[in-house]
Formats: sequence, structure tokens, C-alpha cells
Amino acid sequence: MRLTAALLAALALLPAARAEAQATAADSAAIRAAALDYVEGWYQGSGERMERALHPELAKRIVMTNPQNGRSRLDQMSAMSLVQAARSGGGRSTPAAEQKKDVRILDVYENAASVRAEMAGWVDYMHLGKTNGQWKIVNVLWAVKPQGAPGGQDAARR
Repeated sequence: MRLTAALLAALALLPAARAEAQATAADSAAIRAAALDYVEGWYQGSGERMERALHPELAKRIVMTNPQNGRSRLDQMSAMSLVQAARSGGGRSTPAAEQKKDVRILDVYENAASVRAEMAGWVDYMHLGKTNGQWKIVNVLWAVKPQGAPGGQDAARR
């Protein structure tokens, strides 16, 4: 009985390993590819890669807090606005040496996945859905890194 409880407790401490294990190798590769299409599509100015990664009904959101009054608001971008921003070269201004492309699959269950992507000046938390056999980013909640931090707000504004 104690051995079973100890094994269950040990398994509960390994969420990242379990997340990868629940997904097939093909699903993990496709999830990672979609996240990298998004990240690298931004840096390369590739609207095609960005569009390939996104579900057409995607919502990308950030909570912005006004430093003067402390009030927060939710700002939003659509799939089309992200594709257009990539096409216009928004991410090309980040020098290659400063580009960060860290992608980590946090969890996969059935046709849903959560991914954390760290880029030069911000962190994106993505939800992906497997639709019509393809993994697509459907939601992104993101946060800007603090100014002065490695890859912080000053890098994000370039």
C-alpha cells in the first residue's frame, strides 16, 4: 500500500514528462512545428508560416496595466492582424543573435495542447487544437518581459 502511494506521488511530480508521454511522437512534432512556424514566421517576416500556424479564429491577448492608475485592460489581436504584422516584417528588426525561440510543450490531452514559447521580448502561452488532422494555435495569452531584463521591453520594441 505504501509503495503504491509513493509511486503515485512520484508520478505526480513529473508533469512535463507525462505531457510529452501522453502525446504521440507525431503529435509532439506537429505541435512543436506549429509553435516554431509562429515564432520563426515572426522573426523571418513570413506571413505564410504565421498563417500556417494559426487557426483563423485565433485570439491573441495581453493584460496591460496602466502604471499611472493601476487599471488593467485586455488588448487583443486576431489571426489576420498577426499574419499582416509578420508580412510587414515586424520581427525582422530583432537581430539574429538576440532572437529567442524556446518552445516547451506543457501538456497534451486528446486534441488540446498547451505550449510556452519564450521570444526576445515576451513570453507566449499558447493553446493549440487539432482540427482536421492539423495542430493549430487557437489562443495566445502573452506577457512582455520587464524593461532591463534580458530580452525585456526594450528588445521587444525594436
